[in-house]
Amino acid sequence: MNSYLPRQVKILKIEEQSPIVKLFRITPILGNFKKNKNGLIFIPGQFVLVGNIGYGESAFGPLSSPYENEFLEIAVRNTGGIVTNYLHSLNEGDIITARGPFGNGFPLNFLKNKDVLTATGGCGVPPIAALIEYIIENRNNYHKIYLLYGAKSPDEILLKNKQERWKNKGINIILTIDKPSPAWSGHIGFITDIIKEIEIDEQNAAVVMCGPGPMMDAIEHIVKPLGISDRKIFVNMERKMQCGIGKCQHCTTGSKYVCIDGPVFNYDQIENNRD
Repeated sequence: MNSYLPRQVKILKIEEQSPIVKLFRITPILGNFKKNKNGLIFIPGQFVLVGNIGYGESAFGPLSSPYENEFLEIAVRNTGGIVTNYLHSLNEGDIITARGPFGNGFPLNFLKNKDVLTATGGCGVPPIAALIEYIIENRNNYHKIYLLYGAKSPDEILLKNKQERWKNKGINIILTIDKPSPAWSGHIGFITDIIKEIEIDEQNAAVVMCGPGPMMDAIEHIVKPLGISDRKIFVNMERKMQCGIGKCQHCTTGSKYVCIDGPVFNYDQIENNRD
């Protein structure tokens, strides 16, 4: 099937994750999602374009297991735009379109037999979630796995149900929020404040990040002196992607296109190119 042609999918489930974020579980009207030679329907870190004729499309990083070919899950933050407003108005059972996957994912083989530190902030958790799902399915191939996740408030922490399962599968999760909250007894502050709590083999570790540029820059400045070079730091860029094939120029970053050169980059590839 041509991945550049929109495919009709049905919404199986809509789950509110925060006041402005909903999880959508979608499934093809006909058949299942196609698996690649490694049994994956996408590589964690890739993106899909979801929307509908007459409304347009937006790019979303799948957050479900890449091994699951009966459905795919995305998180949609209502930014007030045409596409996200439209998606947030829908109900379970409605029909929309999806195409992809596009772009390059995380280097799964490179991460093998290493400690992996993942870090995310805000709505950057979906591609990290998909990577964690992959690692859980191949847990013996990876050493310590950390998820550092920062949000403005407890209400904005996404995928709480999935996090409980991840903890039971050996994923070390450390959460933090920006400011004190009556409903919160955990960490308060930035992700950089809690890195000191992790225990990894810096000589055999990699870092995977998705989130605001300042957050990723700050983490790089902390882990690089420990011995984790920029070539072992991978970032998933959060930029507006539209066509998915490098033609519309919405996602240019320096001399690169996020949609075809990324969205996953080595840190040193885009260090001076982000907003």
